[in-house]
Amino acid sequence: MMTMTGESAPLFLYALRTVTEAAAAAAYDWIGRGRKEDGDGAAVDAMRDALNQLAIDGLVVIGEGEKDEAPALFNGERLGTAGDDVQLDIAVDPIEGTTYMATGLSNSLAVIAAAPRGSMMDPGPAFYMEKLAVPPAAKGRIDPSWPVERRLTALAQALDKPIGELTIYVLDKPRHKKMVERIHEAGARVALYPAGDVAGALMAAIPDSGIDALMGTGGTPEGVMTACAVRALGGDFMGRLDPQLPSEQIAVRDAGLSTETWYAMEDMISSQNVFFCATGITPGLLLDGVQRHKDHHRLHTLMISGASGERQFLTNWRPR
Repeated sequence: MMTMTGESAPLFLYALRTVTEAAAAAAYDWIGRGRKEDGDGAAVDAMRDALNQLAIDGLVVIGEGEKDEAPALFNGERLGTAGDDVQLDIAVDPIEGTTYMATGLSNSLAVIAAAPRGSMMDPGPAFYMEKLAVPPAAKGRIDPSWPVERRLTALAQALDKPIGELTIYVLDKPRHKKMVERIHEAGARVALYPAGDVAGALMAAIPDSGIDALMGTGGTPEGVMTACAVRALGGDFMGRLDPQLPSEQIAVRDAGLSTETWYAMEDMISSQNVFFCATGITPGLLLDGVQRHKDHHRLHTLMISGASGERQFLTNWRPR
């Protein structure tokens, strides 16, 4: 079995960004139109078509759901043209933040992560996860089970700055009300956004981005994808399954999964040889949104390689 390392890795990463660019361009028509299902369907079809043009044997570990619920990019679907030569786990989110794309809000992205077969965690029926993302300087120095105030103290020490200069990215959800109050009481700033915890975690892992950490509960599939990117960036990411609905609590319990255990980044992605691409759909803190011109789409993409530890921002003018 081939692996994407050495000279082939940059070429593969450059090819992989065509997948998220295709999804973002397809989603453009549905930004701000209030029809998230139509936008998601267009992005799914475009992403699947682009993946099927890559010379890989890709297995969708995290996708749009089980086969009987999603006609494309479903969990377990095999994609690509390479037979058994290049076997990869794939995690996809054609539109991370469908509701916010449909209403024209910020931080909506098209996202994909790829890693060697068998290295990516399958979260099963868990939809929600409490997360902590921090930059490389704080890696291994914060226990996510600590109270918020102790986490902030440790983060400030790791980054060599006062707590008052910390900025914590938190999703603007009712479930985070008390946590936000505690962050404020400790003296730190909060960057509240209605969506985009993938973007928030990426910014937390990039030193001097203006975001020092991400805290709070968001999607579990997005958490596994984020773990891939943060590992490649050298930061730290931890997650605890945090069911929000009774039906999810029952499903997680029946699957034998713990809601007390904090999974380390290495539990969610066991290989350093990971690839991650995200293309902006709507404008956000991390990436520009899609711009349509007469003959092309202007697209802004972040590409990360775990093999080299490199990250690149690419602005591409894609013919329409």
